[in-house]
Amino acid sequence: MPRDKVCLVIIKTGARDLPDLREVLEEMTELTDSAQGIVVASLTASVPHPSPSHFIRGGKIEELREEIARTGANVLIFSVDLTPVQARNLETECGARIVDRTGLILDIFARRAVSSDGKLQVELAQMQYLLPRLVGQGVIMSRLGGGIGTRGPGEQKLEVDRRKIRKRIEYIQEQLEKLRTHRTLMRQGRRQKGLRQVAIVGYTNAGKSTLLNTLTGADAYVENRLFATLDPKTRIYEDGAGTSILFTDTVGFIRNLPHGLVKAFHATLEEVLDADLILIVVDAASEHAAQHKRVVDEVLKELGAEAKRRLLALNKTDLLGDVEKVRIQDIFPEAVLISAMQKQGLKELIEAVRKSLK
Repeated sequence: MPRDKVCLVIIKTGARDLPDLREVLEEMTELTDSAQGIVVASLTASVPHPSPSHFIRGGKIEELREEIARTGANVLIFSVDLTPVQARNLETECGARIVDRTGLILDIFARRAVSSDGKLQVELAQMQYLLPRLVGQGVIMSRLGGGIGTRGPGEQKLEVDRRKIRKRIEYIQEQLEKLRTHRTLMRQGRRQKGLRQVAIVGYTNAGKSTLLNTLTGADAYVENRLFATLDPKTRIYEDGAGTSILFTDTVGFIRNLPHGLVKAFHATLEEVLDADLILIVVDAASEHAAQHKRVVDEVLKELGAEAKRRLLALNKTDLLGDVEKVRIQDIFPEAVLISAMQKQGLKELIEAVRKSLK
């Protein structure tokens, strides 16, 4: 199947504390690549006061039409979330499929979900996202199953009335409640065996799965793409030098992680809430390391885990020179420097974990 040609629309709003446009463009490009799209063009737009009907204004819409004609782009991906009305109007005006930021992330999650639990959680988030977008003209319906923003529960499940969709949402929530109960029983069983649990969290693509594999010999899926891991994996670490430790790899965080996804994945993310220690992994080689750490802190706060004991590991330090290592250690003096890929600093990390667990 041919890959979608994407024109990215990077929006600068009047909100404070937003990352710069270059960082947003970089992240949106990576997300698009994870959704199997090809970025053929990008436009930036300063929109201090979004239009209720289109979000952007007339002149910028004309620019988008010109880019579509010039590049053959068939999808416009916005770096912000759009209302159903805005998306529908833009689709009519531009003659291309419109995907907003949440729609793009949901698409990636739909591609990544492997287990039945993961698929249920993604479907719940998609249903809740799509419900207000099921409009009479069938704009959403007509494009299911094609490319970016169209992967979902499938036509059969969506070509039904709202009542049936709400019923499906209720059913999924019941199944996820059973999943939550099952996970709780599993955690209680571990506690009875005296095992301590460490939840590995971090910005997506920070190297969490590689760290789990290196420490425990696990076979967690690793790929240099955003959201490579959706299903949490718990594996045991044993070195004969102390008590065994359980490490759990979790779904990666991202700036403005859609609230619906956080809610849908609550059954999974409770592994973080119940852990004895949260191990935050940061990609030290990223120029946005400090921002990524801030995002992780914000998501942990949203989950209600801000009071949990934490340990910080700066990963991928094999990619840094000596001067850069000193600089990053100055920014995060409490951190342990490691390279999961090159198996560097892991002895120090385990010592720090054991110390924190005491």
